[in-house]
Amino acid sequence: MLDKLKKLEEEYNALEAELGDPAVLADAARFREASRRYAELGEVVRTFREYRKAQEDLEQARELAGDPELGEMAREEAAELEVKLAELEKELEVLLLPRDPADAKNAIVEIRAGAGGQEAALFAGDLFEMYTRYAERLGYQVEMLESHPTDLGGFSKVSFMVMGPGAYGVFKYESGVHRVQRVPATETQGRIHTSTATVAVLPEAEESDVELDMNEVRIDVMRASGPGGQGVNTTDSAVRVVHEPTGIIITIQDSRSQIKNREKALSILRSRLLEMKRAEEEAALRANRLAQIGTGERSEKIRTYNFPQSRVTDHRIHFTTHNLEGVLAGELDELTEALKKADQERMLEELSGQAQNA
Repeated sequence: MLDKLKKLEEEYNALEAELGDPAVLADAARFREASRRYAELGEVVRTFREYRKAQEDLEQARELAGDPELGEMAREEAAELEVKLAELEKELEVLLLPRDPADAKNAIVEIRAGAGGQEAALFAGDLFEMYTRYAERLGYQVEMLESHPTDLGGFSKVSFMVMGPGAYGVFKYESGVHRVQRVPATETQGRIHTSTATVAVLPEAEESDVELDMNEVRIDVMRASGPGGQGVNTTDSAVRVVHEPTGIIITIQDSRSQIKNREKALSILRSRLLEMKRAEEEAALRANRLAQIGTGERSEKIRTYNFPQSRVTDHRIHFTTHNLEGVLAGELDELTEALKKADQERMLEELSGQAQNA
């Protein structure tokens, strides 16, 4: 591990010098890539330097341990430094874990109402509000892609893009079936109902990620239907994209611009094709998706929102919080960190097992 850390520090120093080079500053693409890599290495190099400094301090403390005047103080300091070194070593192991290259991308989030009729659609609307507030709290931008609102204010389906560095890495843990237990607004007898909504999170695919053969894509233009305002409904702005080899169909009608709807539909198509490609590659390698701590199936129930007990439980990691109101207001940091930590621990166990079997 130390050899790898030294090489990363050398790369970090070289990038630091490179970013001050006028030739690099004049090359936008080169400067952007160097800046991205420099920022990526920053945390691991800073932690490594702190680890190395703690090692030096520990050596000095051990040398002074036999001193008649400073010995007791030196031994106490040595004990504290040993604990600190163990913590820093664990932190470095986590920082050196392989990263999913998709983590840095924008995220496309799709929410569909599941079992429960109108109540499921209302719950889908609650999840949409929760995620948009969470994204805004983190400084991300949210762009609506597709929406199918219902009469009571929920959604049968809604999809949107979360834009900003690392958006997919934050939202990827939300894929799966979300379950709500509460008394619906339409319930006259006060009975608690259980409803579901399905969430799918995809990394946004760039054109370089997926080679899209437009000869295999059919694009239909039609008049937008349903809620959306008179300006949308009186123009032929809706776009339906059909990928004939896979049968994937995407319909976008939220924008008045046919061109914008076409771009959004093709972006979603690329992202779905990228996700299919990633799933096939990982299945061939018999690897679990980093984003999935459970079985990885979209049909898996991952989380329950229980209103009578003000409780949110993530079933993948057996994590429970009684801050239901805060979670629905977009305070998902605690849940995300717990899921991220569990994922890292699983990866460390897998790497340890691979090393023992090697």
